[in-house]
Amino acid sequence: MVLAQIVAATLVGGSLSTLAAALFSLTALAGITKRLVSLSAGLLLGAATVDLLPEAIASGEDPERLGWTLGLGFLGFFLLEKFAILRHGHHHEGDGHDHNQGHDRQEAGPEGLLILIGDSLHNFVDGVLIASAFLVDPAMGWLTALAVAAHEIPQEIGDYIVLINAGYSRRRAIVYNLISGLAAVLGGIAGWALLSAQSAWLPYFITLSAAAFIYVALADLVPDMHRHRQAAESLVQIALIALGVVVIVAAHSVVHRH
Repeated sequence: MVLAQIVAATLVGGSLSTLAAALFSLTALAGITKRLVSLSAGLLLGAATVDLLPEAIASGEDPERLGWTLGLGFLGFFLLEKFAILRHGHHHEGDGHDHNQGHDRQEAGPEGLLILIGDSLHNFVDGVLIASAFLVDPAMGWLTALAVAAHEIPQEIGDYIVLINAGYSRRRAIVYNLISGLAAVLGGIAGWALLSAQSAWLPYFITLSAAAFIYVALADLVPDMHRHRQAAESLVQIALIALGVVVIVAAHSVVHRH
């Protein structure tokens, strides 16, 4: 039963978020992408601080070891990003960045395959993290999957645009992103198999999940929000971040009440 929920949740976090991103990219809904970034930051920070870290600490494991795991997790994600494996720039023509005309088409061409490979690895890691949360508590697993899906949609929109600029047709870009999204399912199954046999590792994987969420929120999403410096926009960002945290707090309270 837990494995079935892991597969369902990783499909939501991977393939369905890809379809949502494609829908947003092809319709007038694209205008709300920057709102999703702020909301995603709140959901990620809420999931990490309200759900994941407290659960890891409550496991009874040495807090100092968990602290080292958190710090090494930050360093590991930083190094993955440095090698362009975990994340890549999400920009396109007309996004307000100071590029020469045609810059993104020139740059995206050779990066198309790298983006698909990198995104597949990212999705695989997300699947492992979701599985670790489910093995502690299915309710925590669904909250983790929600946070993953929320931050995947803005990222997948960027991937989709870069692939289009690289010369992929819309259909091929969607199909290839869907295939890379299935890596989350493989990661979920692999995480379930590994952590079911090594349950003592669970608190450390939960801590790594928290590290991943905090890193993505602060290193990826927050800098993107800082590009919009208007006072009114800043107030909207703060409200959406707070809303994301409140959603996690409310969901946490509801699921742990039963």
